[in-house]
Amino acid sequence: MLSPMKLRLVAAVSAAALALSACSSSSSDGGEKPAAPDASAATATPLVEISPLTGLALSKGRPDNPVFVVKIENTAAGAPQYGLDKADLVLEELVEGGLTRLAAFFYSSIPSKVGHVRSLRTSDIGIAGPVGGQIVASGGANGAYNKVEKSGITVFSEDAGSAGFSSDPAKYRPYNRLINLKTVAKKAKRSTIKGPYLPWTPADAPAAAAAAATGRAATSATVRFSNATSTTWKLAGGKWTRTNGHAAPNKDFEADTMVVVFAKVGDAGYTDPAGNPVPETVFEGKGDAMVFHGGQVDTVTWRKPSLDEGLSFTAADGSPYTIDPGKVFIELVPKDAGSVTLR
Repeated sequence: MLSPMKLRLVAAVSAAALALSACSSSSSDGGEKPAAPDASAATATPLVEISPLTGLALSKGRPDNPVFVVKIENTAAGAPQYGLDKADLVLEELVEGGLTRLAAFFYSSIPSKVGHVRSLRTSDIGIAGPVGGQIVASGGANGAYNKVEKSGITVFSEDAGSAGFSSDPAKYRPYNRLINLKTVAKKAKRSTIKGPYLPWTPADAPAAAAAAATGRAATSATVRFSNATSTTWKLAGGKWTRTNGHAAPNKDFEADTMVVVFAKVGDAGYTDPAGNPVPETVFEGKGDAMVFHGGQVDTVTWRKPSLDEGLSFTAADGSPYTIDPGKVFIELVPKDAGSVTLR
């Protein structure tokens, strides 16, 4: 659950001094008796919980459900992608063969149709961990399951008999798995959310208050994961959107901010069913990052002390760098093979 420290004061306390007014009766010594203080004069301060995934107020309070992290196919074979427009945050990660998968985070909205669902990876430990995310996947290799289970992350998978999975009759396995998150939510228990996923700009700070920003103009970009996969982006209507994505028409995730994190990639220690080595992105430590917001991109340094802690950023001068509240897409790119081209 969100700790009290993550509650934000959204209205100032109306602590006006209570005036002592004279009353019609007099005291025995002829002085006037002060009126009793009016309890209604002190206005209660409303507290609104803030989403750890968007930095925005949760108008209906903290959801009863945990954060769900759904693994989604990210190739044409699994198109169209469903439910991305309802996600709070989305992350793209490298898998075997130079391909990528999406990890879509759902907290404030729980859709009845998300997919197409694919298997988990050990990289997901550092992806889901910071917010106690519970992973929803079609399955996974034994090596991946063992590591994820040891990390303490809850997994709902079709292979393990979790309810809510169905087949898309227009597709074929393994690209046809859909999940009804409402069904999953009925079985899920809340998990502890240690803090925000990203360092959000405080509500009382000016918009785009990224400290010491020295950004360049940018309205389009290509993010390269490998020879096989690049994601192209454009700024339209103030939102960063994929131009080569696989979402259902007009149902893609629209990001207020797009963040590229360059991270170390190693060997996960197991192979996929075809015998290919599986990469593992180590989502902890520090490295370079690029933050796209509005028509600007800033180059910063990211830090993530451990797999289950959130991200922080520093500007070139060492000062803290924050992310304006809103929807964020994170590109978790290999630091050696990955690149970004501005267009």
